[in-house]
Amino acid sequence: MTNNVQIFSSLSRTQKEAVGLLSIGTFLEFFDLMLYVHLAVLLNELFFPKTDPYTAALLTAFAFCSTFMLRPLGALIFGWIGDNIGRKPTVIITTTMMAISCVIMANLPTYAQIGVTAAWGITICRIFQGLSSMGEIICAEIYLTELIKPPIRYPMVCLMQGAASVGGMAALAIATTTFVFKIDWRVAFWIGAIVALVGTVARTVLRETPDFADAKRRIKKKYEKSNIDQKALKDDIIFNEKVRVKTSLAYFLIQCGFPLCFYFKYIYCGEILKKTFNYSAQQVIQHNLMVSLTGILAVIVLMFLSYKIHPIRIFKVILAVFSFFILFVPFLLSNISSPFQLFLIQAFLSFFAINGIPANAIFFVHFPIFKRFTYVSFLFASARSLMHIVVSFGLVYFIDKFGNNGLLVIFIPITAGSIFGTLHFEKLEKAAGNYHLNLYPNPLTSPS
Repeated sequence: MTNNVQIFSSLSRTQKEAVGLLSIGTFLEFFDLMLYVHLAVLLNELFFPKTDPYTAALLTAFAFCSTFMLRPLGALIFGWIGDNIGRKPTVIITTTMMAISCVIMANLPTYAQIGVTAAWGITICRIFQGLSSMGEIICAEIYLTELIKPPIRYPMVCLMQGAASVGGMAALAIATTTFVFKIDWRVAFWIGAIVALVGTVARTVLRETPDFADAKRRIKKKYEKSNIDQKALKDDIIFNEKVRVKTSLAYFLIQCGFPLCFYFKYIYCGEILKKTFNYSAQQVIQHNLMVSLTGILAVIVLMFLSYKIHPIRIFKVILAVFSFFILFVPFLLSNISSPFQLFLIQAFLSFFAINGIPANAIFFVHFPIFKRFTYVSFLFASARSLMHIVVSFGLVYFIDKFGNNGLLVIFIPITAGSIFGTLHFEKLEKAAGNYHLNLYPNPLTSPS
């Protein structure tokens, strides 16, 4: 424990400040984003018309997917801002967007008041929340990747996922409080708006990342010294460094895993609790709150492992266990006899989910710095958007046709794609001479 404290204290003041501000901002951003997801069992009834169970499942899937449908567009917008203007403006803009969306949702009339306009209104707000969260998490992770050197880079980037998980858990806690104490759900969104505004103000003190700022400064000086028009920068080899197609595909395939794991863990298992064990909306939220705690614990464990063991090695173990686990999921789900048994399945998945943790920082550095934000965010958004739609609607269809065995129709190809992607990045790390079991004999003596 003493060594762990020393490693964190080895960060410079600027690095500590960035880690703190980005962690708080990511927490606030995902608190706002997940608030609707965990209140959906209540809000979908308020903002969408009542229908038969199958249609209701499709409407629930639509409400869930609406957050992710336009994320690729947001990735292009925020990617351009991040790669051309800077990382700092991006995180400020995204937090502001989230705050505005929460204010609108807190005041939006329900379906009973204005009919289908309410459904469109809530969907549009969810789309804007999805756009802002897209720029948020990727920018925060890239920011720290460019600010901090290995091996401490890896746990610090993992920390952003931890902050996102804590934000989701806080949203669950607020949702639980709303049900238990019968508080107006609008109060929860007002809380979300306030915390997002706080995050926006806090982030104004961030500095631009040194890697990005120094790269631009060096290029600018080079052309000023040579008395060359800066418009020629567009033709410079540094700006036009090509992104490998195979690297892009590998990253895309790895990012396809998270939507499946998240949807299964919270949405699909939530439906099992309601249909099999007659759980109320309140009980489902309380159950998911406990599940979210296991997710936070998993991130903490992976954080501390990642500066001792190369992140790709850790991720390979996760993939191996996940591959074995999914083969038994249909059998396990068909034979559970209590909510606690379902909880154990969800908790297991928290530790062995395909979500890129703790190797995201490894993936980022294999993209050119002046194209990094655009490519990474677009691939991330495209994978998440596509798979949230495929998983949400696909599971409704496959489960209806094949029962729990329908899960394998999506689980198996996504797992195979993640394995391919991981082996590719392992090859790149070996070629770069970075692939070691122990990153450094003593993390405290790592280069700064």
